[in-house]
Amino acid sequence: MENAIGTVFRYGDNVDTDVIIPARYLNSSDPAELATHCMEDIDTEFVKKVKKGDIIVADKNFGCGSSREHAPIAIKAAGVSCVIAETFARIFYRNAINIGLPIIECPEAVKNIEAGDTVEVNFDTGMIYNRTKGTEYKGQAFPPFMQKIIAAQGLVNYINQK
Repeated sequence: MENAIGTVFRYGDNVDTDVIIPARYLNSSDPAELATHCMEDIDTEFVKKVKKGDIIVADKNFGCGSSREHAPIAIKAAGVSCVIAETFARIFYRNAINIGLPIIECPEAVKNIEAGDTVEVNFDTGMIYNRTKGTEYKGQAFPPFMQKIIAAQGLVNYINQK
């Protein structure tokens, strides 16, 4: 699986699915439309500043709240290549893998990465490199079957390929 590298957008604890993609936009399931409203209730500048490949870093319980798949879809469609958090809400974690959004838990990295840092993630090894500070952290590597799902851009595509 190809490494992710990008500029960090930094958030705190308990970023819920209602601020990732506000419920008022759930009348659309179009990823491009969802992306235009991604994170707007927590960071009004996010959609103006995010570039393809950028990375979200957050503290505990990222993706808590409702079980909607719209949240990881909006993040992925906005161009985010990876989300790193101390912990993820269980349903968000599963939904992210199902739609092909790479996520990785690494409390040590989260404590030391700041907004604007350039970070690289090696999904094969689980290594996270803060290129701005010259530091590295060991996160949880993706098992091969999860890498295949993400590489296929989601579970449905993975199953259809089989």
